[in-house]
Amino acid sequence: MAEIRYHPMIRDWVMIASHRQERPQMPKDWCPFCPGSGKVPDHFDVLAYDNDFPALSPHPPQPDDVETWLYRAAPAYGKCEVILYSPLHDTTLPQLSPAHVRRLVDLWIQRYEALAADPAIRYVFVFENRGEVVGVTMPHPHGQVYAYPFVPKKLEQEALALASHRHETGRCLVCDMNRSEVEDGRRIVYQNGSFLVYLPFFSEYPFGIYIAAKRHAAALPDLSDPERDDLADAVRTAAGTLDALYGKPFPYMMCMHNPPIHGETDPDWHFHIEFFPPMRSDVKQKFNASSETGAWAHCNPTCPEEKAQELREACARFRGTGG
Repeated sequence: MAEIRYHPMIRDWVMIASHRQERPQMPKDWCPFCPGSGKVPDHFDVLAYDNDFPALSPHPPQPDDVETWLYRAAPAYGKCEVILYSPLHDTTLPQLSPAHVRRLVDLWIQRYEALAADPAIRYVFVFENRGEVVGVTMPHPHGQVYAYPFVPKKLEQEALALASHRHETGRCLVCDMNRSEVEDGRRIVYQNGSFLVYLPFFSEYPFGIYIAAKRHAAALPDLSDPERDDLADAVRTAAGTLDALYGKPFPYMMCMHNPPIHGETDPDWHFHIEFFPPMRSDVKQKFNASSETGAWAHCNPTCPEEKAQELREACARFRGTGG
């Protein structure tokens, strides 16, 4: 079964992909993303790879006969791609050279533009899940891109917030957030010519850093060539900073927030990246329990200003060791 079903209580769509349960457990001595596997070219630098078990596909089956007067279902149209960061199985994003990560940025932009060109696609989501604690079973360094036929609820809410702030103040909300964080200074972790890396005032996670463009740029393709270099530096530094916290690979979810597609966006959308690292210490996980999951009422068990200081120190360690 592969379809999307409408959730009338929150006015959002849920992907139903029961075929993903059939994903095999990969042998420990074989990786489909490594050269020589027969699944990828023998030589590549960065690579876009069609997901073998996609939740969305360009040629989806018709939904099962389950609709009623209340419930709606639709074909699971879209695309799910894997973005391979490197042919090396045991490397990590922070270990890649700045030039290599820049090539990754170029691939993100290329796939974003290609998928956004489909008139049936409403949102293109670039992301990375890292670490077993967030469900990753394939350690080879990679991220993903999903192209949805709908605008997911969180992104819809952001678009509404941006539009409301613009209406009330005449300014961009993310520009104002950037300005406020710079003026305060305590939560800034790192910055370069084009991007700020900070732990926001309202951080839901102990180490939930944001990367935000300094210039008012809406989406990945709007970034200039120097800004793309700086994005590579900012992403590499952010991931390296998390690793440097405890001297080992740190799990996270990295989510790029580009605008909705095909006229859906507020003109003041501002490109940014949100990290959701599910750890609150070296050994303690931050669980999303009933309040976070059932009510969307988040509780951060740490002080953002204190954690930002830890992140700044970790960033200095990463950058000071050739990062």
